Amino acid sequence: MKVRTLLVGVLAAVATAVVAPSAATAAPEDGPMAPMIVGGGNATQTYSFMVSLQNTSGGHFCGGSLIKSNWVVTAAHCVQGKSPSGVVARIGTTNRTSGGTVARASRIIIHPNYRTAYDIALVQLSSGVTQAPVRISAASGAVGTPTRAIGWGQTCATPGGCGAPVTLQQLDTSIVADSRCGGITGSIEICTNNPGGVAGACYGDSGGPEVKAVGGAWELIGATSRSGGGSQCARAPSIYSDVVAHKAWIEQHTGAL
Repeated sequence: MKVRTLLVGVLAAVATAVVAPSAATAAPEDGPMAPMIVGGGNATQTYSFMVSLQNTSGGHFCGGSLIKSNWVVTAAHCVQGKSPSGVVARIGTTNRTSGGTVARASRIIIHPNYRTAYDIALVQLSSGVTQAPVRISAASGAVGTPTRAIGWGQTCATPGGCGAPVTLQQLDTSIVADSRCGGITGSIEICTNNPGGVAGACYGDSGGPEVKAVGGAWELIGATSRSGGGSQCARAPSIYSDVVAHKAWIEQHTGAL
């Protein structure tokens, strides 16, 4: 996390190491997580909407969320400067090297106001997939709302200190006051805690989902953007692009959700 380059800044190093209910409507499962995202643990279920964005040789570089059968939402900094022909999505598996469905990107749309804030982008897939997309929530939630971060990011805080895990990781988190995150644009971003001061998103988690449980199902509220303080993973609260705040922009390109 950045600082936005922190989450993807060492992806070249990570790439060398990387080269239950399955539907979004299924009830979330909770369970103990072994200390291992930083400080999280192996996914306790298959998230049908979870996306690993990869290069054509299979190297994971960012996460994403399937919001429609052929549309993925991610962070703008993940795909800025990339050609759709060089991006592949693996969808709906807890293993970034196998399972799920693999689809090529056909179009990348970056938010026109992206600088540091407005860190959100859309990836259109060349064909629809059968995995169930995640619903964008009606509201991101108030301070204290329980959330969950999901991703294949580095599991240690030291830059380049470990590669991306093969098994999807999850971490239970919560929304905290915007004042906890330096440089946040509160109307379009979410500040999320770093449990125990030593847990949170890391390199390779960028673009991946922040979700909350609503009526027994997961709903999407955020896309991992950057650190809310400092330059090392999980040592400060994290900033997520507020997907709910960008829903109108998303629907301009994807149609009604």
